[in-house]
Amino acid sequence: MSYRWLLLLCLLLPLSALAASVQASLDRNDVHLGDTVTLNLRIDGSMNANTPDLSVLENDFDVLGSSTNSSLSVVNGRQSMQLVIGIALRPKHVGDLQIPSLSVAGGQTSPLILHVGAPDTSASASTQKDVFVETSVNPDHVYVGQQFSYVVRLFFDVNLNSGTLPDPHPDGVEVRRLGGDTDYETMRGTRRYHVIERRYALIPQRAGALTIPAIEFQGEAVETGNPNDPGSFFGQGGLFGNTTPVTADSPAANVNVQAAPADWGSTAWLPARSLALKLDGLPGNDQAQVGQPVNLRMSIEALGLTGDVLPDLSLPNIDGATVYPDQSTNTTHDDGQWLTGFRQRSFAIFPQHAGTLTIPAISLTWFNVQTGQKQVATIPAHTLTVAAAAGGAPAASASAAQNASAVAAPAAAGSAAAPLNASATASSAVPWRWLAIGSLGLWLLSAVVFWWSRRRASVSPVSPSGVGGSESVRSSRHAFMEAARGKDRSTQARRLLAWARSERPGLQNLGQVSAALASDAQRAAIDRLQRLQYASASGEDATDLAAVFAHGFAWRSDTPAGNDSPLPPLYPFKLD
Repeated sequence: MSYRWLLLLCLLLPLSALAASVQASLDRNDVHLGDTVTLNLRIDGSMNANTPDLSVLENDFDVLGSSTNSSLSVVNGRQSMQLVIGIALRPKHVGDLQIPSLSVAGGQTSPLILHVGAPDTSASASTQKDVFVETSVNPDHVYVGQQFSYVVRLFFDVNLNSGTLPDPHPDGVEVRRLGGDTDYETMRGTRRYHVIERRYALIPQRAGALTIPAIEFQGEAVETGNPNDPGSFFGQGGLFGNTTPVTADSPAANVNVQAAPADWGSTAWLPARSLALKLDGLPGNDQAQVGQPVNLRMSIEALGLTGDVLPDLSLPNIDGATVYPDQSTNTTHDDGQWLTGFRQRSFAIFPQHAGTLTIPAISLTWFNVQTGQKQVATIPAHTLTVAAAAGGAPAASASAAQNASAVAAPAAAGSAAAPLNASATASSAVPWRWLAIGSLGLWLLSAVVFWWSRRRASVSPVSPSGVGGSESVRSSRHAFMEAARGKDRSTQARRLLAWARSERPGLQNLGQVSAALASDAQRAAIDRLQRLQYASASGEDATDLAAVFAHGFAWRSDTPAGNDSPLPPLYPFKLD
C-alpha cells in the first residue's frame, strides 16, 4: 500500500510545479469609466486550460467576453508552451478596483489593482470626428539605449471596411512591436468609440531631441443605407452600402534622449529597469574531484533591454583548474509593455589537483533607469573542496582476509560448543575449513598474478619513438590513428587517453597527459581537442592529430612511468 501512495505522490509533483506558472496582468492599469480593459491570464507549460470562475468580478465589472491564444516555441532544443486567456472587462464605477486572485489551471494568480477615473469629457476637435488617432510615450525623458513605450490608438465610430495603420519609423531608433493589437471600447465625450490599440518598444540609438513623426490611418468607411431608399443598404441596392475614404493623422511625439553619464567609464552601457546576474550548477556539498567536470550556467536577465545587447559572459582565470566555455545564447521576450533580455552561457570546470578551488567573485555594472543610479550585480566568490582522482583499492586484500577469517570462525566455534561429539564435529568441519582456505588461496593467487601483469606492463621498455613494445600499446596507437582521421571528438579523446595510459598507466585524464608532455604542439592539440569536445565550438577544425602524434608521445623526462595500484585507475569521462 505504501508503494501506491509513493507512486501517487510522484505523479502529483509535476502538477504542483505547473501551479506556479500562472500569471495575471492587465493591458492597462489606468482607464476612464466607460473604457474596456483586457485581463490576460498567462499559463506557461500548457496549451489547454479552462476559463476560471469570474463571478467574483461581477460587483465591479461587466464581463464582455473571453478569448484564448496558445503558442509553442523551441529554443536551443527546449520546447516551451504558453496559453493566454484574454478576458474583456468594463468597469462599473470609478475608484481603485481590485481584481482578486483567480484559480487557473491548478494555480493562483496574484491580485491586481485597476485605477478607474471619471469619464473623459474632453471637448477636443478629435472627439467630434468619426475616426481619429492618438499616441502616447512613456517615459518622455530617456537615456540612449533605454527602451520606452510608444502606444498608438485608432478610435472610430463608423463601420470600417478596410484600413492601414503603419508602424512608426523614426530615424536612429530601433522599433519592436509588443504583442498583438488590443481591441476595446471607450467613451469620449458623449460618444462611444471602438479602439484598436497597438504597442511598441522604441530604443533610441543616439542622444538628442527625438521626434516621432505622425502616424496616418487610411481606410474606407461603409455608409449604411436608408431603409426608405430602395437603392440603399436595406433596399434593392444589395447587402452593402457605399464606401467613403477616411483618413486620420496622429500628432507627432517628442522625446528627450540623454547620453550616458560622462563618468560612466569603459564598461558596457546597460540602461535597464532591473537586472539579475546568476550562477547555477554549483555542487550542493561544495565537493569536487580532480578530472571530474563541474558544470555551471551563468545568466543575465534584464528588464528593458534586448538579449543581443547584453555582454558576453565569461569566467575569470581559476587557479588550479581549466575552464571550457560553451557558446552563449540570448533571447528576448516581452510582457506587452517591456522587453526582457536573457543571455546564458555554460562552463565546464576541470580541477587539476586536490585541495581547494575558488571561483572568484563576478560583477557587472549597470544603470538603473528608474532610480537614475549606477548599480552593480555581483556573484560572490565560491570555494570548493577538491578530492583526489579516483584510484585503486589497495585495502581490498585486508577486507577479503577478514571475510575469510569470518568464514573459518564458525567452524572453530562449533567445535568448541560440542565437546561430547568432538570426533564427529572435527570430521565434518575439516572439509569446510579446507574449502575456505583453498578459496582464500586462489583469490590471493589471482591478485598476485594481476599485480604482476600490471607491474610488468608498466615497466616495459619504451622505444625511441615513444611507442611501447607490447601488443597493447601498438593496438592502442593504431586505434587512435584510425579515430584521428574521423570527426568524432569524443572517440578521439577516449582513444588518445587509452594510448597514453598503455604507456603511462598512472595518467587519469587528458589534462594529466598534457602536463606530462614536453611537446608544446602536442599539448596545444590536446587543449584544442578538449575545447572542441566539451565546448561544442562550431566553425573550428581540429588540429591534424595524426600528424602531431605520428612519432608517438614526447614524454617529459621527469614523468613517472608506472602505477603500483593493483587496480586500473578510473577514467572520469564517459561520453559514448
